[in-house]
Amino acid sequence: MTITFKNSKAIDKEQLESLYNDVQWTAYTKDLDILQQALIQSLEVISAWDGERLVGLIRIIGDGLTIIYIQDILVLNVYQNQGIASQLMQRTLEKYDSVRQKVLLTEEASNVRHFYEKNGFQSCDKGSLVAFAKIN
Repeated sequence: MTITFKNSKAIDKEQLESLYNDVQWTAYTKDLDILQQALIQSLEVISAWDGERLVGLIRIIGDGLTIIYIQDILVLNVYQNQGIASQLMQRTLEKYDSVRQKVLLTEEASNVRHFYEKNGFQSCDKGSLVAFAKIN
């Protein structure tokens, strides 16, 4: 298996639906047109491919100068624990190294916490920061 990475926002709706549904992010796939438009309007999308199959992606929003927000990072279940998400994250962090604020919001789970901490993120519950969110 050889994974290739692409910087492109143009991803087929069916490929997006398959990826997001596989990781049970079905709130995104209720309206695939909106999901596809969200990718297009993102600052950047880096995707991971096994041949012609979309196996993962990271979606970044923000101004790219003072703040980036990692909105989505997901990998097909059968491709997880192979370093793909870490490679997506590292590509992002390298490109936006000079950006002061790198932010994300995610669910609480030990494996999720471990992933982000090993990639240099600090939980707001362990530092001097506080995080707020209003989710509809």
